[in-house]
Amino acid sequence: MSTGAPNPHSFGSARHLRSRGKVLPEQARGHNRSLVLQTLYHSGAMSRADLSRETGLTRVTISDLVAEFIDDGIVVEKGVRETTGPGKPPILIDIDRSGHRIVGIDLSGPGVFEGALMSLDGEVLERREAPRPSGGTAAFEVVRDMARELVALSPVPVLGVGVGAPGIVRPDGVVLSSPNLDWTDFPLQRMLGAALDLPVMVRNDANAAVLAEYTFGQARADMLLIKIGRGVGAGLISDNQPLVGSRFAAGEIGHVVVGTDGGPRCACGKNGCLEAWLSASNLRGRLADATEEEAEDVLREAGTRLGVAIAPVVAALDLAEIVLAGPADLLDGTLIDAAIAALTARTLEGVYDDVVIRLTTQDDIVLRGAAVMVLSGQLGVS
Repeated sequence: MSTGAPNPHSFGSARHLRSRGKVLPEQARGHNRSLVLQTLYHSGAMSRADLSRETGLTRVTISDLVAEFIDDGIVVEKGVRETTGPGKPPILIDIDRSGHRIVGIDLSGPGVFEGALMSLDGEVLERREAPRPSGGTAAFEVVRDMARELVALSPVPVLGVGVGAPGIVRPDGVVLSSPNLDWTDFPLQRMLGAALDLPVMVRNDANAAVLAEYTFGQARADMLLIKIGRGVGAGLISDNQPLVGSRFAAGEIGHVVVGTDGGPRCACGKNGCLEAWLSASNLRGRLADATEEEAEDVLREAGTRLGVAIAPVVAALDLAEIVLAGPADLLDGTLIDAAIAALTARTLEGVYDDVVIRLTTQDDIVLRGAAVMVLSGQLGVS
């Protein structure tokens, strides 16, 4: 039996963001729906029998769920599988990857808001950007208008809208604090959903980015993604579970003071915050008139401060890797090497020597993370 060419829309073995608790009987159908769609999304087209074997669900359950998905326009039949033996060839089914689009918006850039119309596979199909306004109501209006424009560009229904915003964001999409956008207790998810009449998911930009690395990248089950741009923030995955924290501020490491020897003045008013050492804008400012030797010292110092900051996090959570998302010209080489050296020097010898610090290979990581937010929220796919 031949299965034909590999499906180009598959992402390796399926893996869920782990549930926080046991699946209760009343939750079983939702769990099964998510399991089936997760398997199809990551593995590509397969028969109903294949799906039953992969998921462990009965053929009756699979048949029932697939019929429901086809009625809802989520799954389509792709034709029959080529076979060489006797018997009726099985019909292949898959997520209808061309039947819906996702809109993603990234509010974390230093000068512009970015938005994209994307496929269900996270491919950017249309791109828009707008100058970052001062904040407040003006910022919301720019986000709303950009989202409306992107939705209007879609030739097929939009599954939902995902937004990555700087600051502390509650799971219900209320931006508790975002000084860069002048938002406090701002119900962005509710307001944008009402304006668009579509499902909207709003998360912190670094938490969105870590989802993109987890779903589309090669991230491990225990990892920290540090997003370095205008500010410094982090997203955490531990044992396949995203960590948000009781204050919804897990990963807010930018304003942790690194060391007791002072350091550059931070925008928050303190001296020596990680963001003051490491943000792209601060680094570029210190490198602007530096000689080659001075530039090496600046990058080495920034990398060392990064290693100091992450060493207790790595040890406390037993993380396998640190992924950096930011300008490669600043981060790759001297800075990462210094961070690895500092991490090794400040953790138990021989235990964390295999921890990897690397750059992400993904472009548009917040936009793609916004797509994962929608996929997870609407289909249970991660």
